[in-house]
Amino acid sequence: MPTYTMINKTTGEEKDMILSFAERELVLSEGEWSQQLSTPKSVTNVTGTLRQAGDGWKDVLSRVKSGSMRHNTIND
Repeated sequence: MPTYTMINKTTGEEKDMILSFAERELVLSEGEWSQQLSTPKSVTNVTGTLRQAGDGWKDVLSRVKSGSMRHNTIND
């Protein structure tokens, strides 16, 4: 189950709660707690570098375009 950071509306207390989605909706509907919306602190790439597709991919796209019906919108 996911962890949500909730804030008590009256005291300002922050608390991490492990709740199902249904339980989260119930807690929020009671009005005592609000959910703190946060963004990820950092996003990393596991492989380290991203590469562009090679020339073989262009050949695949050309075959797909030639095999598709008339008036297609596939660009090489």
